[in-house]
Amino acid sequence: MNGANLYATGTAIALAEKWERCNPDNTRTSDLGLRMRRAISWLQRAEQETNDPDAAFIFYWIAFNAVYGEDRPEDYDRTGRERDAFQRYFAKMVELDTDNAIYDAIWEKFTDSVRGFLDNRFVFAPFWKSRNRTAKNPDWQRMFDNSRRKETWAFVDQDAVGILDALFDRLYVLRNQLLHGGATWHGSVNRSQVQDGAAIMAFLVPHFINLMIDHPHIDWGRPRYPVVGR
Repeated sequence: MNGANLYATGTAIALAEKWERCNPDNTRTSDLGLRMRRAISWLQRAEQETNDPDAAFIFYWIAFNAVYGEDRPEDYDRTGRERDAFQRYFAKMVELDTDNAIYDAIWEKFTDSVRGFLDNRFVFAPFWKSRNRTAKNPDWQRMFDNSRRKETWAFVDQDAVGILDALFDRLYVLRNQLLHGGATWHGSVNRSQVQDGAAIMAFLVPHFINLMIDHPHIDWGRPRYPVVGR
């Protein structure tokens, strides 16, 4: 299975079959096997939401959490280090993506969704901080403009890690809006960010899973909430 034919309806089923075919003795007992089982199950659920981008995005995000998240100590500073975890994961993905499928798809197939998403101030964290009475940030527009210039150069330089980092900065804001009750289900306000976010995740998450299946011997870390015997 390659990047060209991976993203049609039934992707989750195809990935599950590929995982079992490529790792017949390692489908359930390993840490990676647990990640794959969880991620593919949520990916399959996301693919059912063809008319509900809110639900689709949430299910895609759960699948993403399953593939990248690692079990960490209780005192781990998630706020300060989660972005570092994203960056390490993206760097690994891009290194393994020898066909440049991630960059090519972002540049060609999903360029409108990606650019529209990056241009949307409603998924730019400093914009919302500027609305907070206790954390006023009058310079959010300058920060937004600087961010867009940096992202433009990332496209020019074919810096896939930089593009993913910028994208997930924005996607994380959308994730917070939905999961923390900051948006109305199927609301009429800011529909484009939800639709674009779901479309972007619908491409990226299956590709991440596919790359991990192709490289089962890499240490992907211990998944969160490992299975514990009774």
